[in-house]
Amino acid sequence: MPGKKELSAQQAAEFIELLKARFEKYRERHLGISWPEVQTKLQENTDKLWSLNEMEKTGGEPDVLGHDEDTDEFIFYDCAPESPKGRRSTCYDREAWEARKQHRPKYNAVDMATEMGIELLTEAQYRELQRLGDFDSKTSSWLKTPSEIRELGGAIFGDFRYNTVFIYHNGAQSYYASRGFRGVLRI
Repeated sequence: MPGKKELSAQQAAEFIELLKARFEKYRERHLGISWPEVQTKLQENTDKLWSLNEMEKTGGEPDVLGHDEDTDEFIFYDCAPESPKGRRSTCYDREAWEARKQHRPKYNAVDMATEMGIELLTEAQYRELQRLGDFDSKTSSWLKTPSEIRELGGAIFGDFRYNTVFIYHNGAQSYYASRGFRGVLRI
């Protein structure tokens, strides 16, 4: 029986096939990257494959968006058209969650990402993703917030409206049914 953060051999094979189909369907996202190299990395890093599967299970539709030549890592982002459904209605982090005395959401984005083994997208990564399509046209996504903003009680999020990427701020303790978070994973 697989451990907590491990897929069975059958689950891994099926999930890799799903990722391959997505890779082939959206070739424009990863020009110059070859699937056999990605597949080898996935098979060698079962803990990261588990994290990618968590991204998938929560509605993220992860896909390869780059390759870091220096570290020889492939970079996966959540590419679902809207903020992943299984990660919405979250405040920003544990501190924000604890500050809510009433109506606490079930989860917070930072802890949930950590449990999944991923990181929240930064503003720069979010803008990079938006160059590949129109993401979050009906939802919004928490982004990794600079410490100077977080120390003042705020957090940032992004969305796409009026053919423009907007980066906004909110109190970190706020949460909405249409706001989740997008993740990034390096393998």
